[in-house]
Amino acid sequence: MMTTFRMAALSALATILTAPAFAQDAEPKRPSLEVLNRIIQDRAPQTRIEDPDHERISARRIDIVDADGTIRMTLSGETPAPIIDGIQYKRAFNVAGLILYDDKGSERGGFGTADVEGGMAVLALDHPAMDAIGWRVSPDGSVAFSINQAPPLLREPALDNALVPGVSTATRLQLTVAADGTPAVSLSDKNDKPRIRMTVTEEGFGSIQFLNAEGEVIHSITPEAD
Repeated sequence: MMTTFRMAALSALATILTAPAFAQDAEPKRPSLEVLNRIIQDRAPQTRIEDPDHERISARRIDIVDADGTIRMTLSGETPAPIIDGIQYKRAFNVAGLILYDDKGSERGGFGTADVEGGMAVLALDHPAMDAIGWRVSPDGSVAFSINQAPPLLREPALDNALVPGVSTATRLQLTVAADGTPAVSLSDKNDKPRIRMTVTEEGFGSIQFLNAEGEVIHSITPEAD
């Protein structure tokens, strides 16, 4: 789960990926094998229960399994670190809530509360190795909803050809309400550059802004202000 369950787990990647992103016909940015090895928690995480008792209940965790024994849903006060294509990666901080898994045992979404200062509520639905849709309610009162373009599915031969998590992709749509109540809708191009922004000004005027690739407003429409 903009930054949500999975992005919380992989937040360390953001400071490491420094190559130019989204160049035309260039290979997309991705974490290096060194980075992946550093954030792996378990290369053989538990994704099945061989002898399910139909209801596995413990003091801190409940697992729901399918007919094949694969864990498809986990409710826990300390959710498992994210599993992507058979490898478990470290989570940056604890999240209490519900995690959803596909039929291969890979995390595909969830919701809960993150144990950060002030508390944060998060929800996500995922592409195979990256957040697709994310909601976030931050401690300062701001709220964000984002939709990410599906990144290329890259595999790492040195990790048994497993999918690479955290491959760079564009957030194509973002809706926010800032802590001061200012709403905004932002549409971005394939290079993750905001190009259209809709908002309400401090004076209460509806406004549409057009931006260039450098983030500069090149044209705006605010009828009431005129």
